[in-house]
Amino acid sequence: MTGTTTVNRYLSGRFAPVTEEVTALHLPVTGRIPEHLDGRYLRIGPNPLGVEDPAAHLWTLGAGMVHGVRIRDGRAEWYRNRWVRSSSVADRLGEPRRGTPVDPRTDVSPNVQVAGLDGRTFALLEGGIRPYELTYELDTVGPCDLGATPEGFSANAHAVFDPHTRELHALGFLYGSDHVQHIVMDGTGAVVRSALIHAPGNPYMHDFALTENHVVLFDGPVVFSPAHLATGIPFAWDRDRPARVGLVPRTGGGVRWFEVAPSLVGHTLNAYEDGTDVVVDLVRHPEGFDIRNVGASRPTLDRWRIDPVRGRVREERLDDRVQEFPRIDPRRTGRPHRYGYTAAVELYAPPVGPDDPRPDAGFSNALLKHDLLRGTTEAHEFGRFGAVGEGVFVAAESPAAEDDGYVMAYVHDPERGAADLVILSAQDFTGEPVARVHLPVRVPLGLHGNWVPGAP
Repeated sequence: MTGTTTVNRYLSGRFAPVTEEVTALHLPVTGRIPEHLDGRYLRIGPNPLGVEDPAAHLWTLGAGMVHGVRIRDGRAEWYRNRWVRSSSVADRLGEPRRGTPVDPRTDVSPNVQVAGLDGRTFALLEGGIRPYELTYELDTVGPCDLGATPEGFSANAHAVFDPHTRELHALGFLYGSDHVQHIVMDGTGAVVRSALIHAPGNPYMHDFALTENHVVLFDGPVVFSPAHLATGIPFAWDRDRPARVGLVPRTGGGVRWFEVAPSLVGHTLNAYEDGTDVVVDLVRHPEGFDIRNVGASRPTLDRWRIDPVRGRVREERLDDRVQEFPRIDPRRTGRPHRYGYTAAVELYAPPVGPDDPRPDAGFSNALLKHDLLRGTTEAHEFGRFGAVGEGVFVAAESPAAEDDGYVMAYVHDPERGAADLVILSAQDFTGEPVARVHLPVRVPLGLHGNWVPGAP
């Protein structure tokens, strides 16, 4: 197109960072928020305060910003968005620093996950970056020791809470280390035990899974690469490195590895035991994964059945649509599940200007519900130019079935140029939303979040 200028898709459109922190009270609602819901819907993502090289900027880079909606008694009481104030973020904003980092070299504003535990709120990253604690209203307290061990590991972005044992499990890794560490915390976040696991070559273990008796590890061809540090994404695909999945007893012991097809496990849906087999449902990126364009590797929802008796893994495609960000009813963690929820991913040409209405590469306008017993999938689409990321399942007040509850997500409303917190009925997934909470501002497409029940 003559006379047009291609722009960085991650600095325009639905990914574009916002420039202000906002507090809005008594939010308007279309529909009816379920009366029993009492808590906060939180989601985090990168939101840079400034970009030195716009042409090279990636969507996973930038200080973390948390977006939250407080819900109680059928009302949306507030919306807040706040930067996580690492030392550099506080300096940039001209504010006093919050707390003292253990190591100034790794004092980074977490931007991957936000979660609640024992009445506290945490923003999390990985690679040995310490979590930051936040107040109930999302202001920064400072760096904290959640999952910290003497070896320098700490809770990672995809720590897994086991609702049956009330333990929080984390898999920590450090850039440049040949080990990862399985860390187990109690319901208050105190470390009760940890175990080092040899992982030569420094693989990128972004996620892991739990079953009743096992920790499931994923060792693939994506490894830490010092040569890529300058890009901000210090990882590369090593074509000579095999892929494998490992089983470690939760109570401690050595890891047993099983080879799989070359791939990167983006995120896990869940894992469980079926007799002597371990079943893992996950999003698999085949060879060629590039975090700079997630959709380009065409991630799909797969099932790996690990057979320790025969020493093999059977791989099965559950759904070949391009998708990411899998979630389940968290009550089913580590136990057999029937349903899963993912965000559909599409590929689009780069936008040609800030007002280009097309959805952004890497996300689409649909959430998917998978019935893994029947082998069917439903899609809820949010309009031609809508955009939605991860959906979070929240159970009904007295759930009678696994899918008796709601799926929550921030959805871009192109007509308002702002976001809605949309609440879908999981059992009427393609029907009209139960409620739309209308936020006064746009929420950039970001990373992960959670429903955190309870008052301060």
